[in-house]
This record gives sequence, C-alpha cells and structure tokens, in this order.
Amino acid sequence: QVQLVESGGGLVQAGGSLRLSCTASGRTFSSRVIAWFRQAPEKEREFVAFINRSGLITSTADSVKGRFTISRDNANNGVYLQMNSLKPEDTAVYYCAAGQEYSNRASAYDYWGQGTQVTVSS
Repeated sequence: QVQLVESGGGLVQAGGSLRLSCTASGRTFSSRVIAWFRQAPEKEREFVAFINRSGLITSTADSVKGRFTISRDNANNGVYLQMNSLKPEDTAVYYCAAGQEYSNRASAYDYWGQGTQVTVSS
C-alpha cells in the first residue's frame, strides 16, 4: 500500500518556476515507479513524466521536455517535479502516481495522490 500526497502548487506568472513534491508513505515506495500526470479543465489526464525505482531512468512528455525535470529521493520517500519556464498552458491539477512498471499510460499506475493545482498567468 502506498499513499501519496502532492504539494508545492500555486499561482505563478508565465516564465516562472515551481517545484512540486510528492511525498509517500509505505515501505514499498522505493520499489515503485513514480509518475506525474496533469489534468486541465475539460481535458483528459495527460502524462508529464516518470522516474524508475533507482532514479536512473526518466521520461518527460514532449510538451514539457527541456522545462520540467523529475527526480526522486528514496531515503525521504519523495519525488519532485521541477517546473521552469512555465506557460499558461501548463495550468492544471498535477497528480503523482505509483506503479510497478514505467509507462506514460495512467492505467498503469495503481496509487494516486489527491492532486495540487498549478495556475500560470499570462
């Protein structure tokens, strides 16, 4: 069982930065792939990035590549999403999710946090 809590969202101007945190409870955190997804109003949930168990394998969506970086700290049960050069189209609720295999499909992840709102003003 893994419980996930996101934090770090907020309101930022275009071009600014935010760092999202996903803190997990449960002894199996380090054995899980962790991903970030986002969902804007009236849009489907969208893959943002994933990171494997060791942190050596990562992937980011083309829409955020070069601007967002995912990292993890297994000692502190945390996964982070550094978001730079934010754009208004990055506005969404951001969710972290835990699964057994890395994938850009939401259905591959078993556990989800409650989400944190990110709003980027133009």
